Amino acid sequence: MTDTTGNSGPAAAPHHPVTVVGGGLGGLMLARVLHVNGIGATVLDLEPSADARTQGGMLDIHEETGQAALREARLYDAFRAKVHPGGEAVRILDRHANVLREEEDDGTGGRPEIDRGDLRDLLLGSLPAGTVRWNAKAVSARSLGDGRHEVTLADGSRLTTDLLVGADGAWSRIRPLLSDATPAYSGVSFVELDLLDADARHPEAARTIGGGMFFALGDHKAFLAHRETDGSLHVYTGLRVAEDRLSAVDFTDPGTAKATLLGEFTDWAPELRRLVIEADGPLVPRLIHALPVGHRWERVPGVTLLGDAAHLMSPFAGEGANLALIDGADLGRCLAAHPGDPEAALAEYEALLFPRAERTARESVAGLAAIFNDDAPQSLLDMFAGHDAAPEA
Repeated sequence: MTDTTGNSGPAAAPHHPVTVVGGGLGGLMLARVLHVNGIGATVLDLEPSADARTQGGMLDIHEETGQAALREARLYDAFRAKVHPGGEAVRILDRHANVLREEEDDGTGGRPEIDRGDLRDLLLGSLPAGTVRWNAKAVSARSLGDGRHEVTLADGSRLTTDLLVGADGAWSRIRPLLSDATPAYSGVSFVELDLLDADARHPEAARTIGGGMFFALGDHKAFLAHRETDGSLHVYTGLRVAEDRLSAVDFTDPGTAKATLLGEFTDWAPELRRLVIEADGPLVPRLIHALPVGHRWERVPGVTLLGDAAHLMSPFAGEGANLALIDGADLGRCLAAHPGDPEAALAEYEALLFPRAERTARESVAGLAAIFNDDAPQSLLDMFAGHDAAPEA
């Protein structure tokens, strides 16, 4: 197109056959499985670079989901090389710091632990240069008809695509193309904190938490923690409170934040309160949201979702990252199996996605109820005992 002055008009928006919005674990897994099968993809990520921020704590990777995805991506052996020895240990305490259940990691468990950042780096390193487009925040998307879509970025630029995948998390900008559902508050809020170089600087806290996953529960409250590969302790304090309970707390002032949080645990054991008192750096509030259990949509040409964009749930089934990984692997495998027929691939993928997500979302609801209730920690002990008995049943 040329204007009346003879100058060229605006350039056409660049076109990408497959566009993945979101460079988290699920989006990267999809791009990797497509790459293994000779299919290119463009991944849009809002971060300015791969190392712009830390990537969170430890993940336990499950055989039937996360590990299966890593095998599909031909990354399983590389994953095993990065597993955190001892990470499958478990301790469950009551609010008086009595240890009620303790399991050591003897290396035979089926849920090895890995640092989220290590897993993300593994996936990033397995992709061709230029697959991930950094500093590319998608703010909206619209249908162009015939299964094609246009994505608008925060800088005002646009691109078009034949296949659009929303892997952009809880507040997905792609989900509205498929569903009117929005995440709702679960009734639980976290305050996240860290104790750095724990063995040297916080030895008593390190002894309290142990070498793996840690639960201390009671009165609809919790300390949930894990030892990280860098020697730090990553702790979540959990509270069943109203959605606005933490909004009045000044979390820019660690002293004020600690005092407020300690007020929620006045009758808890000193060794548990110490986790808050000795915390290094800022305390970060996290409100836990979830999409409706059984969230699904009618097939819409040229677009689908994976991970939290599709089935955000509370973390109490321990499956969020695992589901994102298997979603990405399944979608990539289905697309590779139906060359030239993306609608058949998306229908096959969603037939796997929906029942798996519904089943796991129900487990996450049950897990939340087992941790935040009048009977905790007995309710969590009963849940663990049920899992122990399941193979024999």
